[in-house]
Amino acid sequence: MNHSTLVSKKILLPFVLVTTMFALWGFANDITNPMVSAFKKILELSNTQASWVQAAFYGGYFTMALPAAYVVRKYSYKKGLVVGLLLYSLGALLFFPATMTESYGFFLLALYILTFGLAFLETTANPFIMAMGPEKTATQRLNLAQSFNPLGALSGLFVAQTFILGALQSDDVDSNGQNIYETLSETAKAAIRTTDLEVIRNPYVALGIFVLLMLFVVSMVKMPERKEKTTSTNMIVSIKRIFKKERFLGGVIAQMFYVGAQIMCWTYIYQYAENLGIDNRTAVNYAYVALGIFLMGRFICTYLLKFINSGRLLMILSFSAIVFCLGAIFIEGLYGLYSLVMISFCMSLMFPTIYGIALYGLGDDAKTGSAFLVMAIVGGAFMPVLQGKILDIGGPAYADNIIFGVPEVNFSFILPLICFLVVALYGFRSIRYGSSHKS
Repeated sequence: MNHSTLVSKKILLPFVLVTTMFALWGFANDITNPMVSAFKKILELSNTQASWVQAAFYGGYFTMALPAAYVVRKYSYKKGLVVGLLLYSLGALLFFPATMTESYGFFLLALYILTFGLAFLETTANPFIMAMGPEKTATQRLNLAQSFNPLGALSGLFVAQTFILGALQSDDVDSNGQNIYETLSETAKAAIRTTDLEVIRNPYVALGIFVLLMLFVVSMVKMPERKEKTTSTNMIVSIKRIFKKERFLGGVIAQMFYVGAQIMCWTYIYQYAENLGIDNRTAVNYAYVALGIFLMGRFICTYLLKFINSGRLLMILSFSAIVFCLGAIFIEGLYGLYSLVMISFCMSLMFPTIYGIALYGLGDDAKTGSAFLVMAIVGGAFMPVLQGKILDIGGPAYADNIIFGVPEVNFSFILPLICFLVVALYGFRSIRYGSSHKS
C-alpha cells in the first residue's frame, strides 16, 4: 500500500461502517447534553443534582473501557463493535421502563448502561481505524473518522431541539418570562411531569431500535482483521508496558482534562444563555453553531496535520481555547456567549490528536492503551458536577453571586480554562517526541 494512502479501497466498506460508529456516539452525546437542563426543570432538581446526568453518562465509559479492551484483545475488533451496539441499544430501550417509574435514578441507570455500549464502541473503533492503514497516517486517518462524530452530534441536537425541548411543557413561560410550571399545584405538575418524561423517552427508544438495526448490519459484514487469542496475563503485561511510556501516560491525563472541558463547554452553554434571557430551545441554535464550527475545525485541522507537527498544533489550539475561555468569563452579554461558542473550533482537533500521539508506536498494545484513553473520558463525569456546584453557590439561579466582578455562571468557566492549560502542556511536551509529526 502506498504510504500516503489513508485507506485501501479493499477495506473501504468496513472503514465507512466503523466510521458511522463515531457518528452514533456523537448522537448520544449531544442528545444527552440538553437533558441536564431538561431534567432539572421537569424533576425540579438543583444544578448539582442535574449534573449527575453527565456523571452517569461518562461514568459508564470508565467502568466498561477495560472489559472492552479485554474482549477486543481476546476475540476481535468486530466482537467489540457487536457487544458495544448491543449494550447501547439496551440502555436506550431502558428509557421506556424508566419513564413508567418516573424515577430519576432509573434514568441515570439507563444512561449508565447506554454508555457501557459507547465505551465498547470507542475502545474498539479508535484503534481499529488507526490500524486500517499505515502507522504514518494513523493520526490523520483517525482525525478523518472523528470528523463524522460532530455530524452525529448535530443530528442529536436537532432531535433534542425538535422533538424534546420544543415539546416540554415544564419549560413554558408566561408573558412576563415567569416559568409557568413552577407556579402550578402538585397535581398539575405531576400530569406535566408524566407527559414531559414521555417526550424525553420516545427519541431514546427510537434510537435503541435503530442501533439494533446497525448491530445486524455490522454482524453481516466481514471485517479486515484476524482473531487474536490473548490471555488476561498478557493484558496485564501490556498495561505495565504502556504505563512506562511518558507519551502514553501524559496522553491519558490530557484526555481526561480535555473531555472534562468539552463537556462543560457544551453542557453549560444552555445555562450561560439562560442567564442572558435566552430559553433552552433557542439556546440550541448556539449549540448548533458551536458544533458546526467544531465540524469545520475537524476538517481544517486534519488538513493542517499534513504540514504541522500534531503536538504543536494541539498546543496552539489549547492556548486559543484559553483566550476564548477568558472571553466567556469576563465579557458579559452576547459577546461572552460568542466566545464560548468559539471554543469549539479550538477543541475540534484535540480528542483524536491526543489519542494518536498517545498510541503512536504501541503496536498491539494500542488495544489496551485505547481502553485507558476511553476511561479518561471520566473527566466528563465529575468535572461538570464541580461546575454545577459553582452554579449552586447562593442558590439555583445562575447569577446569585458575583465572583471577580462576573456572575457565577461566567466564572464557572475557569474550570475549562484550567483543563486547556493541561492540554497545552501535553502539546508542548509532545513536540519533542518527534514521531508525533505531520501525518
